Formats: sequence, structure tokens, C-alpha cells
Amino acid sequence: MKRKQRTEILVAGSPDLAVSLANDILSRYQVEVIEKPNHGLVMTQVRETAQKSLFYLGEVLVTECKVRTNGAVGIGIVKGDQPELAYHLAVIDAAYAAELEETAAWSAALLAEGERIQAERLALHAKVMRTKVDFETMDID
Repeated sequence: MKRKQRTEILVAGSPDLAVSLANDILSRYQVEVIEKPNHGLVMTQVRETAQKSLFYLGEVLVTECKVRTNGAVGIGIVKGDQPELAYHLAVIDAAYAAELEETAAWSAALLAEGERIQAERLALHAKVMRTKVDFETMDID
């Protein structure tokens, strides 16, 4: 599983999943905090649809953290003020970077959570689509 997909699942999914995976590493390995969770601003880039040009829409508040375990550095960046989640993401990222044996067992849990998130999104989409107006049926003969 790629880093981007893993992070999206951990951010959008249940907060308990990130906590349990990080605690799995924290209980067995020495984790050194390189950079405590702190706030930063990231420019948001958007593509304008008519001319296909890029421009900066504005800034987004993020919380970022860096840790090291077994010689590997992990980074956790999350939108908003979420220092605990940023720390847990950094620990999980460092575990994958260090190729720790615990990470092999996490794939099933992450895939299951990804499927749950997808099902939740599809249900919300179906709910929204029920309210969609079909203008073709509104024609008066």
C-alpha cells in the first residue's frame, strides 16, 4: 500500500485506528521526536477550468510532526489543529519507512477501513442524488 493511500485512510477513517497502530509501535520501539507537532500554513493550488491555468487559492492551516524510529524518519501532516493525529501519522510513517515487521499485519485493517470509508461515501452520494432535479421531466407539453 502506498503512503498516500495509507494516509488518506488514516485521516478519513476512525481515529482509533491510527491510535492503535501507533501504540503498537510505541510500546515496542524507541521513538525519538525530531519535531514536535506544530502549526504551519500550506498554499492551496487550484486549476482554473476554462484556461487550465494554476493559481493559489489561499492558505490552509496544517499540523506537522517528525519522528525517528530504528533510523527511519516519519512525517505526519494533517489539515487543521490535530497534534495527536499528526504525531500518530508520523509514528506510523516511520514504522513503514523502517520496514518493521508489525506493518505487514496492518494492511488488512487499513484495507477494511478503506472499504468502510468508500461504502460510507457511496451511501452519502446516493442520498444526495435522490434530491437531484431532472429538468427534462419538468417540461410542460
